[in-house]
Amino acid sequence: MPAPGEHHPAFEEYCECIFELHEDDVEVIQARIAERLNVSRPAVSEMIRRLAAEGLIGTDGGITLTSSGVELAQRVVRRHRLAERFLTDTLGLSWAEAHHEAGKWEHIMSDSVEEALDRLLGSPTTCPHGNPIPGSDYVAPDVRPLAEASVGTRFTVRRIPEELEFTPGLLEFLEESSIQPGHSGTVTATSPDGTITIEIKGRHVGVGAFASERILVTG
Repeated sequence: MPAPGEHHPAFEEYCECIFELHEDDVEVIQARIAERLNVSRPAVSEMIRRLAAEGLIGTDGGITLTSSGVELAQRVVRRHRLAERFLTDTLGLSWAEAHHEAGKWEHIMSDSVEEALDRLLGSPTTCPHGNPIPGSDYVAPDVRPLAEASVGTRFTVRRIPEELEFTPGLLEFLEESSIQPGHSGTVTATSPDGTITIEIKGRHVGVGAFASERILVTG
């Protein structure tokens, strides 16, 4: 049973999902939640009813987190992203492995472990994919989608939004291709189908429209 003041992991999962959809500027509707969490729409409808009864969401004019829902979501997201940072930076796990494992850690991490991780890691402001850690001193850079960069443009990857983390196989592709925050590259070609070819870390890589429209860069 959850401790006083805490919530069932399913409630945490849904509040986290709603928070991240909003963070990625994706319309928060039941269909998007079902896709993100890989559950049926009837299951989402039932959980939305329960979340509203718990005072974690509002449903007038759309699905939105209440102040209590935001607080819960930020706590879960913070723990997930700190865990990802530890699992990649300290233990050397791949992006995909760390994302999967952090999804477990976020529900069982205590306040003391969260504080210890933050201290050990030097109070990071982002997860390995560049997404902000709630409660940190994150300052958002002035970014734009990679898709908007013209041929010859030099860019630096800043952020891989959560939407791409949930796309099967994409985290592995991005990591293997060195399309990671802090890495710089150059746009070398564009195609009518929206594919962008970039040179990064000495390799030429084709990035499809779905990813290039969401990867955020500076430059």
